[in-house]
Amino acid sequence: MIHFLSQNISSKQATAIGLLAVALWSFVISLIRSLSLHMGAVGGAAMMYTLSTVLIWLIFGRPHLRNYNRSYLFWASVFFVGCELCLSLSVGFAQNARQAVEIGMVNYLWPTFTIVGAVYFNKQPSKWWIVIGFVLSFLGIATVLGGDVGLSISGIYHNVRTNPGGYIMAFADAVFWAAYCTLTARVKAQGNAVGFFFFLVSCVLWAKYFAGSYGSLNFDTESILYALAAASCMGLGYAVWNIGISRGNMTVLAGASYFIPVFSALISSFLLDAPLPTEFWQGAAMVCIGSAVCWLATQKKA
Repeated sequence: MIHFLSQNISSKQATAIGLLAVALWSFVISLIRSLSLHMGAVGGAAMMYTLSTVLIWLIFGRPHLRNYNRSYLFWASVFFVGCELCLSLSVGFAQNARQAVEIGMVNYLWPTFTIVGAVYFNKQPSKWWIVIGFVLSFLGIATVLGGDVGLSISGIYHNVRTNPGGYIMAFADAVFWAAYCTLTARVKAQGNAVGFFFFLVSCVLWAKYFAGSYGSLNFDTESILYALAAASCMGLGYAVWNIGISRGNMTVLAGASYFIPVFSALISSFLLDAPLPTEFWQGAAMVCIGSAVCWLATQKKA
């Protein structure tokens, strides 16, 4: 179905479809958090990725793994699974709604890391001022983690020590996703193996769920709706993004993606009823601007 759509639409239509991914992914953090409150962090994540796997396979079809190098499949699986596990569990195990939003913001260091990875590992040409974007992104995250006091070492320490595992996983999530993107670009992988990777994530999460004592899953109407919504935003996000990057304007899509942190924080703050201080929004803006600066530093002059 995706192949049919991508071959029968214009570049502008493909770009518009791709932009839907920005909207869909902006809901992911709040939905993961809401689902974890109904089904638990591990059980909820396992259910979400299972449903996402089914959805992606229905859209893309069965992944043809023979088209990929074994070394790529191994490392891509490690990076992708590591990324999704860190994302879902860090948000799911957050101590409160505001912390879930903060952890989600740390995850959005991935655009900066991806660009740095492209420059360092894939020899992407860049301007010297890419360093400014990198530093600005980190200062933005530091401002977010400082809580109500903003950019403050003591504020960061007191905030992070309440749940160090969650913040560390969020940082690892950004690194893993950047590594996956850098590797995929480096080997110029063709086709779409996302359905296979999602299947692996769901298997790992179900193994963790049944091996631990996480209680029974709640299958009331609200829980099921949250599971379907989270899986749809995750799965459909990948589907429409694939159309966008294959047939649309990548410059527009890349630029729009750098605003996901702000969109995600706005939506999460509203849906999770988590008021955020001015310092948070200042940090979020710095992350977006830093990512955009890094991207602009890699662009060639027209």
